[in-house]
This record gives sequence, C-alpha cells and structure tokens, in this order.
Amino acid sequence: MASSELIDILQLINTDGVGPVTFYNYLKKAGNIGKALDLAAQKRALYPRDAAEIEIEKAAKLGVQLITYNDKRYPQKLLELNDAPPVLYALGRTELLNYPLSVAIVGARNATIAGRKIASRIAYDLTEAEVLVISGMARGIDAAAHKGALYANSQNGATVAVLGTGVDVPYPTENTELYNQIRDKGLLISEFSLGTAAQISNFPRRNRIISALTEGTLVVEAGVHSGSLITAELALEQGKDVFAVPGSPLEVRSAGPNQLIKEGALLTENADDILNVLSMRQNQLIKEQKTLRIPLDKPKNQVNISAHKEVSIPMSETADTNVKLLDLVSYEGVDIDELLRTCGLSQADFFAQILDLEFAGKIERHAGNKIAKIKG
Repeated sequence: MASSELIDILQLINTDGVGPVTFYNYLKKAGNIGKALDLAAQKRALYPRDAAEIEIEKAAKLGVQLITYNDKRYPQKLLELNDAPPVLYALGRTELLNYPLSVAIVGARNATIAGRKIASRIAYDLTEAEVLVISGMARGIDAAAHKGALYANSQNGATVAVLGTGVDVPYPTENTELYNQIRDKGLLISEFSLGTAAQISNFPRRNRIISALTEGTLVVEAGVHSGSLITAELALEQGKDVFAVPGSPLEVRSAGPNQLIKEGALLTENADDILNVLSMRQNQLIKEQKTLRIPLDKPKNQVNISAHKEVSIPMSETADTNVKLLDLVSYEGVDIDELLRTCGLSQADFFAQILDLEFAGKIERHAGNKIAKIKG
C-alpha cells in the first residue's frame, strides 16, 4: 500500500465524528479513500495529516504493523462486521490473524482460583489441539486463558490478545509480563491509536473483535451484566457458537454462564466439549483430519501438516503433590526446563501443577524462563 493511502485512512478514521460505520459510508459513496477524505472534509475538520504521519513513524519504531481493511493480511472474519476496524495495530505474529480455527475464552476479572484453573486447562488443551485461543488480556479468566495457551506445546504455544488500549499500552499493569510473552510468542492487536489509555467505553467495543475472530466463545465465570456476556451476545449475533462452564447457583460469578446455558449455550466441562462441536461444524472429525495450518508453536512463515492429538492437562490430585514440587523451587528462582527434568513428573502433570501454584499465589514467573517462590 502506498504510504499516502495509509495516511488517508488514518486521517479519516481519526477525524472527530467518524467511526467505522461512517468511515465505510464515506468510502462507499466516494469510491476510494482519497475521494472519501475529500467528501468528509466538506462537513468536518479532518484529523491533521502530519499527526497521521507521526503515528506511522511511531508504529514503525515500535515494530507495530498497521493492517488496513484492504490489506491481504486483514482477517477475513472481521470484514464480515459492518463496523470492522478500518485499521488494526498489530504487534507480533500477524499470520495468526487468519488462523483457520480459533475460540475465545472470556470471563470474570475477579475470578475464583477454580475458575482460572478451568480456563487455563481448557486453553492448554485447545492449543495442543491446534485451536488458537483468543481473549482480552484482562485480569482473571482472560489472563488465565492466555497463560494456559502459552504453556502448551512445551511453552511455545501462541495466543492472541485483543486490547482495549493502544497496542503499546499493557493493561492492567499487573499483566505486563504476560503482555511481553504474548508479544514474543503470539499476537497483540488493537483498533485504538498508539498510546490510548484504558477507557471504560473501549472494552465493549473490543469485544466485537474477539467474538468475530473466532468460531465460538467460551464463558467461564461472569455476572449477569458483565462484559463477558456482551461478548457472548455478539457471538450469537454473528452466528457463532457459545459455550459456558456451569457453576453453583450460590456463586454470583456462575450466574452468567448458568443463564447462558438456560438460553441454549453449550454446557462445557472440558476442551473436548468444544472440539466435538467444532468438528461437527467442519463436517469432519478434528481427530482424523489433516489440514494445512499455521502451527501455534513455530516461527512465522512456516506451516505444518498435522493431525489433532488427544491431550489433557490433569488438575493436581492433592495439595501434597503441589507441595513436593514447591519444595524444589527457590525464592531466587529456578529454570523451568531444569525443574521439569528433575521433578520426575510428566510434562502435562508438571504444567498443571505449575499453574495451580501460580494461581494459589505461591510462585511467580520471572524473566529468562524462570519461576520463583513468593515470600510470605
């Protein structure tokens, strides 16, 4: 794309009073972006052209790619929306934008430990089964889903985070390390300009992107008026499947998923419940098919032909098992690969227990592929 065309697009979408729908209306009336910009200028004060140029320069310095609606890399699923973002800011593996099979996992920010464990386990299993997990990098269920995906494929799993801030703004700050991991192994995307801080109105908007990019949305713990249910409703409007993990009627965070199940969402206890539905939707069993896919654990521009394999990440059977593993972790930190080699556990059991300990607040991840015991 000519840089002048990209500048035109940024000028128009950043002009006051122009959202995605108005943007496309101008484009439809005018026939091309240049004429659309001229048409808008008749009624509005355009976003400064030099500001658009500065935005492009800033993105280049940060390694952020600007992917417009007419770019071949732009996700086809997203183009089906009448308010698809004219520009996506992308940081990481952009080939994941058109990954053929993906599922959103969303839920409560103040999630229970049990809820986060379930989200992580399902995300892990889906990623091992070559299904891409997409979420919003919020605290709670979103973060747990991303972590589960990243632990898959021997800690080389990929995941996509759709941000409600600028793609260069980690939010919440407690997820900065997670942000860095997703940037390195997966993909961060946003429709908001660089430097955009968290605003309440931005998060419902980003939810339409999460649901549109996926074949279905799983809700794990959510109140009846939460943003997660908005994502589920958007998925239904887009003709996508909605999955929900049931919970106790005495738990307020189970009210949302339980309500969704009453309204026809698919009751989900594990990844197989989702994989079975996806296989039916594709009219063939995932476990038997061989499809050309972008692998979730390989560098970009490489592809792999492989069949789905059954994988489960069992939950820790007893607290004692976790304690034994915890005894091998120091406060200064130990290398995860070295710990796996010395603990005697299978890879699946090992990562399940690491997740348990992390969510219990007993260990934390450090740079350099290390984990450390938390004091106190």
